[in-house]
Amino acid sequence: MLGSTHGTLTTHFRARVVACGEEPHAAVHSMTAAAAEGDLDVSGRPLHATVPDLDRFFRPESVAVIGASDTEGRPRTGITRQLVAWAERVGARLHPVHPTRESVFGRPCSPSVADLPEQVDLAVLLVGDPLPVIEELGQAKVKFAVAFASGFAETGEEGAAAQARLAAAVERSGLRLLGPNTNLNAFEAFRDDLDGPAIALITQSGHQGRPVYTLQELGVRLSHWAPTGNEADLETADFISYFSQRPEVGAIACYVEGLKDGRSFLLAADRAARAGVPVVAVKVGRTETGARTAASHTGKLTGADQVVDAAMRQFGVIRVDGLDELQDTAALLARARKPQADGVVVYSISGGTGAHFSDLATGAGLKLPTLSEEKQRELHEWIPGYLNVANPVDNGGHPVGDWRGRKIIDAILADPDVGVLICPITGPFPPMSDRLAQDLVDAAETTDKLVCVVWGSPVGTEDAYRTTLLGSSRVATFRTFGNCITAVKAYLDHHRFAASYRSPFDEAPRTPSPSFRKAQALMRPGHQLSEHAAKQLLRAYGIRVPREQLVTSAAAAVRAAGLVGYPVVMKASGARLAHKTELGLVKVGLTSASQVRDAYRELTDIARYEGIELDGVLVCQMIERGVEMMVGVTHDALFGPTVTVGLGGVLVEVLHDAAVRVPPFGEDQARAMLGELRGRALLEGVRGGPPVDVDALVEVVLRVQRMALELGDDLAELDINPLMVLGRGQGAVALDALAVCC
Repeated sequence: MLGSTHGTLTTHFRARVVACGEEPHAAVHSMTAAAAEGDLDVSGRPLHATVPDLDRFFRPESVAVIGASDTEGRPRTGITRQLVAWAERVGARLHPVHPTRESVFGRPCSPSVADLPEQVDLAVLLVGDPLPVIEELGQAKVKFAVAFASGFAETGEEGAAAQARLAAAVERSGLRLLGPNTNLNAFEAFRDDLDGPAIALITQSGHQGRPVYTLQELGVRLSHWAPTGNEADLETADFISYFSQRPEVGAIACYVEGLKDGRSFLLAADRAARAGVPVVAVKVGRTETGARTAASHTGKLTGADQVVDAAMRQFGVIRVDGLDELQDTAALLARARKPQADGVVVYSISGGTGAHFSDLATGAGLKLPTLSEEKQRELHEWIPGYLNVANPVDNGGHPVGDWRGRKIIDAILADPDVGVLICPITGPFPPMSDRLAQDLVDAAETTDKLVCVVWGSPVGTEDAYRTTLLGSSRVATFRTFGNCITAVKAYLDHHRFAASYRSPFDEAPRTPSPSFRKAQALMRPGHQLSEHAAKQLLRAYGIRVPREQLVTSAAAAVRAAGLVGYPVVMKASGARLAHKTELGLVKVGLTSASQVRDAYRELTDIARYEGIELDGVLVCQMIERGVEMMVGVTHDALFGPTVTVGLGGVLVEVLHDAAVRVPPFGEDQARAMLGELRGRALLEGVRGGPPVDVDALVEVVLRVQRMALELGDDLAELDINPLMVLGRGQGAVALDALAVCC
């Protein structure tokens, strides 16, 4: 049955609608020649990430320390000392700069950058206000600068204004700036005795990167640390783009409080996805409290969390919640080889342990295949026949203490359906656990499959853990069930994603379609369109609407009903009209001319009483059988246009069951959106009902996406609700629509 729920729209699924003229993206009508050459999409936005050449930042040949000091007890002295040591490690020439000092730590000191004996790659600013120095650095052709000073956007409006002035000065100067409100993490000492792929670390709060940095003590290599601070210039996206091109980087770990620009982040994530480099991120802002705290710390928008979450999934960014998950997941993804299969086998000394872990793993979505009868018979050669070896595999304890233990592990790893072997060891019991740990390490050296161990002892000083397990670069060792499951799932999901990834930016439209030209003529800048006009907009993009006519008299309504065909629905139509059902401005199931005449008079009387200006009354075909969905467009403050799909009608207000994506995206993502809905079973047919036309629903989502891309900021908001999805092969019909123009 026809329903109208205007007023709810997609505002339930976003942070806010961007006001007209606020944070604008380039519009289609201002498309540049670059767009025609394929560098920009149809809305004038870039299609490829810009990768800054940060080699001279991390490995400069020459460094200037502005405000250098060697006076003991001064904060600048400690920083200068650390920079001197860092410059020596990376082979850079360090030049102290101070207007009143002749030398610092025995090094000749210049009064200004202009007086330096050579052009420098990196300037570190130990000054309270970096703004006056920026122009001088630009004139000296300095490539990079770091500003530690605080008191900028993290402090409120006045600080934000100061940061804007700093950013403008940096842009004029031609140099690239890290900070302000950053720290010394970029100049930490990294162990150079560790092998294998490394983790590159990006943090907006330096202390939050410490758990990942200390992974070096467990044998995990770290290659870079970028503490981005307030990101007046260089941002998280710049470092993701750069790190994803570094051959030594196996994974990128990020602690993100706020994104500077959503589009830049997605382009960087796309570059990492193309390169097959996993990005693991903690993103603050899942709750209102977290969002407020992050904003006060970095002065950036956190964005509507549902949009952030969806955007990350679209481009393969693995979002985790805790710093412990960040370190464990990043370490596994950096070091583990490509999976040979997606089957997981849980192998343990205790049946209770195996059952507990398997229950958690299955609940998290890991695939635990039942081992074949042949494989089970093989395992029972070494494991008592009364124990379960179907998966989980319970060895009963004793076989791990002798030669049988290694045989069991090798037999499991030889199964072609097994890609991951996980062995939870809940506590140290040296007669068994020490031999088991060594067998697992030895077996891992002979296979390309992933071997994981959960060492459950709260002590962590045992030799089997500290020496045997942590001494292996092939075994992934965890301390908790949860972190192991999170990391293994991320590992399998990442490689599944990477194997099929196709950049949506490669397929994004570069030029406007004929639909855009039709739609542009229907737009009314600064106004909300009437339902009739909004449906014309949908028609322009090939989205089906009911047979209907707009009338301005009762007699015309009767004639229209005859043409449309009874039964009909009648609805008031006006540019400022949103809550039609609540106001009694919708009449359904009208089956005669007299009912139509009476309905026309009643609708117009209500409108006059409520002071609502109408452009007429719609006489519409009534469509009763199908599943009510909603599809909408809103503007996210960080990512721009977003597309939402969910259950429609009154359910949109009750259940808030919706999925969101950031354009551009392809059919695979449109279908994935439907798979995320809690009510997706309605599309498959429930209680004897037939399945609906999912293909038609997906086509509507893609057409709405095209509309969002082409109309850009000219379309502030679109809500199709309900979109009636009919039986399989019968299509989908937009029964109601609302559009707001900028």
